[in-house]
Amino acid sequence: MKKLLAATAVALSFAGSAMAGDLVKVDSSKSVVETMDALQAAVEGAGATVFARVDHAAGAEKVGMELAPNQVLIFGNPKLGTPAMIDAPQAGLFLPLKVQVHEGPDGNTVISYEDPASVLGPLGAPADAEYIKMMTGALGKLTAAAAG
Repeated sequence: MKKLLAATAVALSFAGSAMAGDLVKVDSSKSVVETMDALQAAVEGAGATVFARVDHAAGAEKVGMELAPNQVLIFGNPKLGTPAMIDAPQAGLFLPLKVQVHEGPDGNTVISYEDPASVLGPLGAPADAEYIKMMTGALGKLTAAAAG
């Protein structure tokens, strides 16, 4: 029984590290909606595909609950994602990319995303992979454009 518990603890600690990469946060002087609109325009302008825009606050409202503005944009480019999944098939759990824009406790707008290297590295993607550099650069540019 102790061996089973120890093995489970080790597996869960590894799974947790692979599931939650380092978060990058960018402040925006705009509202959540304005920031998300700017992000979506920047993503589409860069030629990536927007798969979904999730409005968590609207979902909460539908079930009679209140949530500060909180949206997630899901987008990607197979030219970057496919090589990542060739190197590390489990990368498909984290791709396409996701960027969250939410209202913080002080009314500030925060843009957040997971650092691609910290997510893909533990899955087996090479640290020097060109797609990691390109994803990181794109996320930086897109969120800076959205923040204004």
